[in-house]
Amino acid sequence: MGSVQRAMRLLECVAGHENGAPAKQLARETGLALPTAYHLLRTLVHEGYLCRDKGLFFLGDAAVRLSSGAAQQKRRSTIVDALARWRDAIGVPVYYAVYQEGEIEVMCVSDTPGNPAVEEWADFRETAHAHAIGQCLLAQLDETARRDHLDRYPVQSLTPYTVRDNHALLRRLERASRLEPVTERQEYALGTVCAAIPITAGTAAATMAISLPAHQADRLVSAIEQLQREIGQLLGSLALSISI
Repeated sequence: MGSVQRAMRLLECVAGHENGAPAKQLARETGLALPTAYHLLRTLVHEGYLCRDKGLFFLGDAAVRLSSGAAQQKRRSTIVDALARWRDAIGVPVYYAVYQEGEIEVMCVSDTPGNPAVEEWADFRETAHAHAIGQCLLAQLDETARRDHLDRYPVQSLTPYTVRDNHALLRRLERASRLEPVTERQEYALGTVCAAIPITAGTAAATMAISLPAHQADRLVSAIEQLQREIGQLLGSLALSISI
């Protein structure tokens, strides 16, 4: 344990020197004996956590990967915390999804036993035409990307309310504003209504969505408007966290 602690102190010390630092300076700043510092530095270089150039030590690729992973976890935590806060404030399940590498990906869902999320009875990736999340993401794509998606996942009837075919869906998406919420009523699952808000950061297509039982459909508009206001208050940090 002591060796691990000393190695971590060296890593933290190296991270504080953007232009690198020699072993003697690192030993002095960490309070380690020079032979101990040399031994640990050689080990960290061997393992890829540090690299050495002209007598100076820098962070290596392995340390950079650790840092990247920590940043990714922090971004995910930002989204998870925000969804839970909005779920409690509005009293509805809240979803976060993105369109990446040609696929719909639901990244996070926040619900409660009293307000459960929609059961994914048909694969969300294959049924973008039917749910608000998918329609909102498809509306953010250009025409070529939309048609490519529908070539791979053509419209299929899920309920009596599902859009009829690819052409009808494309017409609907062309009429939709890229900045306005998308709503669907029982198109994916009978007894459920949903709404989704487009979230754009750079070239990424993303969405936040909510769902309600059909008998509470009169709450849908006010709930999605409240979610828009909540998102607006967090937009800066949300934009930084858009890719989990």
